Amino acid sequence: MLSDYWPHGAVGAAYGVFNDERGMDKRAAFVVDAQGIVRYSKLYEPGKIPETAEMLAELKKL
Repeated sequence: MLSDYWPHGAVGAAYGVFNDERGMDKRAAFVVDAQGIVRYSKLYEPGKIPETAEMLAELKKL
């Protein structure tokens, strides 16, 4: 879990999900392995949240 607080939007920009118009990150989920490699990513529509079962399934793949 991550909150992109300071510097404002830096993490979201690095992952390509910062919304310049709104000044905040788009809702997204990433699974990063121990070596720092993104193994899963998904962008969600406004108001949608990641499903717990979906995230657990992706984590089990590690």
